[in-house]
Amino acid sequence: MIVVGLMSGTSADGIDAVLVEFRGPSSKPKWKILNFASISYPDSLREAVVQFGQGKLFSGSEFLEVLEAVTEFHAKAAQLCDPQSQSELVGCHGQTLWHRPPEKDRRGGSLQVLQAPLLAQLLNKTIIYDFRAADIALGGHGAPLVPKPDVALLGRVGGWRAVLNLGGIANLTLIPPQNGPDRLASIIGWDCGPANSLVDLAMEKITNGKLLCDLDGACAARGNPDLDVISDWLMEPFFNVIPPKSTGRDQFGIADLERRLETMKNMSDQNQIATLTSFTAAIVAQDLERLYQRSFIRPLELIVSGGGSRNPVMLEEIRRRCKGIAISTVDQYGISCKAREPLVFALLAWWNERKYPGNSPSITGANHSVVLGERAIPTSPF
Repeated sequence: MIVVGLMSGTSADGIDAVLVEFRGPSSKPKWKILNFASISYPDSLREAVVQFGQGKLFSGSEFLEVLEAVTEFHAKAAQLCDPQSQSELVGCHGQTLWHRPPEKDRRGGSLQVLQAPLLAQLLNKTIIYDFRAADIALGGHGAPLVPKPDVALLGRVGGWRAVLNLGGIANLTLIPPQNGPDRLASIIGWDCGPANSLVDLAMEKITNGKLLCDLDGACAARGNPDLDVISDWLMEPFFNVIPPKSTGRDQFGIADLERRLETMKNMSDQNQIATLTSFTAAIVAQDLERLYQRSFIRPLELIVSGGGSRNPVMLEEIRRRCKGIAISTVDQYGISCKAREPLVFALLAWWNERKYPGNSPSITGANHSVVLGERAIPTSPF
């Protein structure tokens, strides 16, 4: 089956799309990426999405306009990726505006905006969407959803292997080995904390909106991180929670950045960006070390994807802090860094078609496995 996968992450900079063919068993599919496309949001839409994610109040009409615009841009991305309309199905994550992890006396919640029936009509395709809701209804976080697809797409090796996504938020997948006593272990994964979210917002603030990210780590490369500040930040409650755990821009957004900038007010701009960049690497390294302390699990390799894999300073900081672990990027496995997440949601849509469970209860905390996603089907006149 040929499927389009669509993904717009917490960076809210646009939509990545893949056209992929799946065949074979659900748990170990044969897959081939046929095409990839990416489309950027206009500045006004990106700003509106970011502001929604920071809790800014909007009118009903303003919310509707954003909802329609997000849907229309998803349609454009799908058409750009699949110009000959080869696909039979579209998996679409939608645009996350807010994520609330579950607490003791309150279930979790997650808001991904998309007018799925409209998208179905625009593309004349069945849309699989709202992938988090079923897991959340079963007491889970609804995130991260990539670990089980990671196992299916990348497979197992002789030891534990880790996959790190550096989008707006950093999340980890730990894949058990194919042999030995740990071969029956559960997949492990969680959201680590900020990856690019704070760096991107800081660059936008420092440059008065001229730059929305630290391209190629150029600014961080000219600065020096403050290791004492980073050590203090690592002691914050979220970074000491034992998984399952999830987060988003609502927690690591503008308000959080302002608090950290106050701590760094005597630093140069370059040192601030270097500190935020190194902070991401320190979070990942701390999480992997604590995993070893809890479970004696240390991965042989760490495969990095997402926009952060294109930041050589962030990648070098991870290499420096994660000694003894071979570091590579997902590109080396036939998946471009921007294609991994839309590929995941294409696979989840294919799994929905096959009624194959897509969540990992050991990761999300859900009561049991469940098929993920809802359906929107294009309608014809009676």
